[in-house]
Amino acid sequence: MIVLIAGGSGSGKSAYAEDYMASVSKDCRKYYIATMQIYDREGEEKVYRHRKMREGKDFFTVEQSTDIEKAAGKMKRDKQKEDSALLECISNLTANEMFGEKRAGSCEEVKEKIIHGVKILYKDLKHLVIVTNNVFADGIVYDKATTEYSRAMGGINQELAKMADKVIEVVVGIPIILKG
Repeated sequence: MIVLIAGGSGSGKSAYAEDYMASVSKDCRKYYIATMQIYDREGEEKVYRHRKMREGKDFFTVEQSTDIEKAAGKMKRDKQKEDSALLECISNLTANEMFGEKRAGSCEEVKEKIIHGVKILYKDLKHLVIVTNNVFADGIVYDKATTEYSRAMGGINQELAKMADKVIEVVVGIPIILKG
């Protein structure tokens, strides 16, 4: 089952995703796939908060900031248990692919690369919970690079929503089921 959880910055989507994952993956080995690259103190603090949030929840962390399909190879398979993963988050992954050292190309190429990678990642999982950010909500006109990023995010979110069995938007900590 694929579950897409979307929300704005500070909406509570990450905490909700972790709790959701815990509720559906009781008999599974749980992986937390972290995509954020740390560039500064603010990034360090955000990663620290997320690590504290998932303490005691039995997640195995896999750090994979690009080429998301490679995360599957980093999971230690246990034949006795099925695996589930929480992918946190698509907005960081998209930025890393678009603006990082190994740029993936145009927004369409980035979209195709990420969707392909998610499909490979999901292949051997019982559950894949994906966290993403809402884009275009602020109505502000941005520079070309940011507009391309938003366009890529919008396309990726749409494709993930089509693939997902369930889509949930978290608004001020309140989950709203949009699909499933």
